[in-house]
Amino acid sequence: MSGALIAYRWELRKLAVEKRTWLGVAAAALVPVIFVISIQVSKITPGHGPYKTPLGPNLRHTGMAIDLVVLKLIASVGPTLVVALVAGDIVASEDMAGTLKTILVRSLSRGEILAGKALALFAYVIAALGAYALAGLAAGILAWGFHPMTNLSGHQLSAPRAFAFTLLALVIYGVPVLAIACFGLLLSVLTRQSVAAVAGTLLYVLCLQGLAALSAVAPIHPYLLVNQLTAWHDLFETPTAGAAIVRAVWVSAIYAALPLAVAVIVFRRRDVTT
Repeated sequence: MSGALIAYRWELRKLAVEKRTWLGVAAAALVPVIFVISIQVSKITPGHGPYKTPLGPNLRHTGMAIDLVVLKLIASVGPTLVVALVAGDIVASEDMAGTLKTILVRSLSRGEILAGKALALFAYVIAALGAYALAGLAAGILAWGFHPMTNLSGHQLSAPRAFAFTLLALVIYGVPVLAIACFGLLLSVLTRQSVAAVAGTLLYVLCLQGLAALSAVAPIHPYLLVNQLTAWHDLFETPTAGAAIVRAVWVSAIYAALPLAVAVIVFRRRDVTT
C-alpha cells in the first residue's frame, strides 16, 4: 500500500501541471454558474421549457436547487466528458510519450503504479464534483438566497436540511461517476491512445443510455450504471427512501471492479518494449 501511495503522489503532481486537469475542474465549476446566469437573463419560467424537472419550480426561490436541477439536465454525458478527459489519458499518455519504460524501472511494482494512477483519477473526480457543488451552491445562494426547498413529494425542506441533502446527493451521484472513470482507465490501458480511450468512454455511456431507453430490456434497467446517477432522488422523497441508493452503491461497485480487474491483468502483463 505504501508503494501505491508513493505512485499516487507522483500522479497528483503530474495532474497538477496538466492543462486538461484544470480544464475539467473549471468546466465542472462553470456549468451550474452558466445555468444560473441563463435563468436570470431568460424569460423562461423555472419548471418549464429546458428547466422542466421535478425540482425546477424551486429555481428563483432558493439557491439550494440549482446543483440538483443541473444534475438532472446534464444526465450522464456531462460528467462523462469531464471524467474522460483524464481517465482516458492517465495511462495512454505514458505510452504515447514513451515514458512508461522510465516509470517501470523504479522500485515499484506494476500493480502499485496502476493503483497510484487509479487513486489520482479518483481524486480528480472528487475535486471536479467538489468544484461543481461549491460553485453551484455559491452562485445559487447569491442569486436566490438561502431559503427552504420543496422536495419531490411536495414537502418543504428547511434550508440547512436542503443544503446537507444536496451535498449528500452529490456524494451519491459521484459513486457511479467513479465507476465510469474506472472504465475510462481500462480503455486507457487497453488502447494506449488518449483519443481512443476518451471516445470509447463516451461511447460506453451512450450505449448504456441506449439500453436504458429500450423497453425490451426493462428488467435490467435498474442495474444499468447510467440509471444509478439518479439514485440521489431518494433523499428528496417523503418519507426519505434508500433502496435506490443502496442499489447504486453495489451496482456501481460491480461496474468499477470488473474494468479495474481487467486493467490490472493487462497492465501487469504488458510488454513495454514494443
